[in-house]
Amino acid sequence: MTATDPALTALAQGWCALSLLHGRIETHIERALQAGHDLSVREYSLLDVLSRQHNGEGGHLQMKQVADAVVLSQSATTRLVTRLEDRGLLSRYLCPTDRRGIYTDVTQAGLALLDEARPTNDKALREALDEAAKSPDLVPLVRVVESLPAPA
Repeated sequence: MTATDPALTALAQGWCALSLLHGRIETHIERALQAGHDLSVREYSLLDVLSRQHNGEGGHLQMKQVADAVVLSQSATTRLVTRLEDRGLLSRYLCPTDRRGIYTDVTQAGLALLDEARPTNDKALREALDEAAKSPDLVPLVRVVESLPAPA
């Protein structure tokens, strides 16, 4: 394939459209969360991921798993956890079975803020998708996002 190959051009255009959709959605949600709850998209995502932990087998995530879930490096995730811990929204403690492991839990204040922010996030997501659906190039991507099943 060459740089002018139609398949590569279509692939690049598809990637650009996906990147554009992601950027628009993230920007819209970021503004709504910042204005209403003093939370960034990344902070909200981290609180959301950590709030889904449980005390059963494999129920607590290691920092690498958390970083993967919020699509950040481990160092960026650690800095984010520290910021939220400083705000009283997260707490860290040693793993009871492996003293080298550190777990992070959402505090009651963090859960309350997450519950308060969730409708804002959901509304902003819906608005961003509706706005993106006005662009013919983005309609197929919006439909795919809307049709994805909820993760198990």
